Amino acid sequence: MQTNCDENTKDMPEHMSPQAILFFMLYGGAAVTAAILCLYMLMCKGNAISPDIMPPVRLRRWVSAFFGVAFVGHCYWFFFLAGYFDKHSIIYVFLSVLDCVMLTVTFSGTLLSMLQDRCRPVWPFAVATIPTVILGGLQMALPAVDFIFPIIVYTLSVYTLFTVYMAIAVMEYKRWLRDNYADLEHKEVWVSHTLLIVSLLLFVNYGFASDEPSCFLVRLTDFGLFGFLLWRVETLPSLASDPCRGGEAGGEANRGEIKSEVLSNIGQLLEKHCVNTKLYLQHDLTSTQLSATIGINRYYLSQYFASQGQNYNAYINGLRINYFVRHYREAVCAGQSVTARQLAQESGYRSYSTFSSAFRQRMGQSVTAWIRGMAAE
Repeated sequence: MQTNCDENTKDMPEHMSPQAILFFMLYGGAAVTAAILCLYMLMCKGNAISPDIMPPVRLRRWVSAFFGVAFVGHCYWFFFLAGYFDKHSIIYVFLSVLDCVMLTVTFSGTLLSMLQDRCRPVWPFAVATIPTVILGGLQMALPAVDFIFPIIVYTLSVYTLFTVYMAIAVMEYKRWLRDNYADLEHKEVWVSHTLLIVSLLLFVNYGFASDEPSCFLVRLTDFGLFGFLLWRVETLPSLASDPCRGGEAGGEANRGEIKSEVLSNIGQLLEKHCVNTKLYLQHDLTSTQLSATIGINRYYLSQYFASQGQNYNAYINGLRINYFVRHYREAVCAGQSVTARQLAQESGYRSYSTFSSAFRQRMGQSVTAWIRGMAAE
C-alpha cells in the first residue's frame, strides 16, 4: 500500500528540496527496475543467474505479473505525488484500494507458486480483498465518515493470516521434499519465504508511516524485494512438470489399498535395482525415478518407507553415507590419498554442504570429527 509520504510532498515549495528530489529519483528508479524485470521475465526463456536451472513456469509468470503491478503502481503514485493531491481525496482512496488488491493477488500467487508439491489456489486471497474494496467504496461515497482505519486493520489482518498459512504450507512442502528428493540444495525455500514475508510486512508497516526516514526505507525495500525475487526465481529448479494439471507433484492417482505382498516385495526390488546397481549414487535421484526403475507406484514406495520408520530422503542418504564410510575406510587401509569432498561427490552429492548435513544426521557427528576418529584408531 502506498506510504503517507505525500503529506511531506504536497506542501513542498516551488523548488523542491534535495530530499524530495532524491525521493522521486528512488521512486522512478524502482518503477524502471520493475518494468525491466517484468519484460525480462516475459521475454527471456533462460536464466541469467543460473543458466543450468529451469524455474517453474507458473512461478515465472506470477513474478512477472508482480513486477508488472509494481511498475504500474509506481507510475500512478508518482503522478499522484507530483500533482500534490490531497490524501483524503477520492483518487487517493481509489488508488490505495487498487494497490492493495493487485499486490495481494500477485504476491500471494508468487509465494504459493514456489511450493511445488501441489497447486495451491490463489482465488481465496483474491476474495479476501473484497471487504477492502467495499470499505474503499464506502469511503469514496461517504467522505465525511472515516473508513481508512478499518481498511488498515483489515488489511493487516489478512496479511497476518496469510503469513500463518504460508508457514504451515512451507512445512508441508518441506515434508514433501524429504519424501521425494535426496538432494535438497536450492529446493528448500523456507528461508526465501521467511524473508519475503518479513519484507512484505515491513513494507505494509512503513506504508502507514509518514516520517521521512520511513519513506526512504520503503523505496530501498522495493529494490531489495525486487532483487531477492529475481534471485529466487532463477535459482529454484522446477521439480514437477505441472502440479496444476494433476502431475506427479499434484497428487498420486489410484491410491487404493496397498496389498501386504506388494509391500513385502518392495524391499527385495530395492535391493536388486537400487542397492546392487548402486543407483543411489546418481545425482538428484528422485522417488519418481526410483519407483519407475523398480516398477512400483510411487505412493506404494512412500508407504513402504513409512512402514520402515523412514522416508525416501533418509533411505537414499543412508545408502550414500554407508558408501562413503566404507570406501573411505578402504582407502585409508590401502594407504590411498582421498579427500572427503571428492568421495562425497562420488557418493552421489553435488553439494558438500548437503553431504555434511546428511552425514551429521546419519552418524551423529561431523565429517571432520569422524575423520579424526578414524586417524586415531
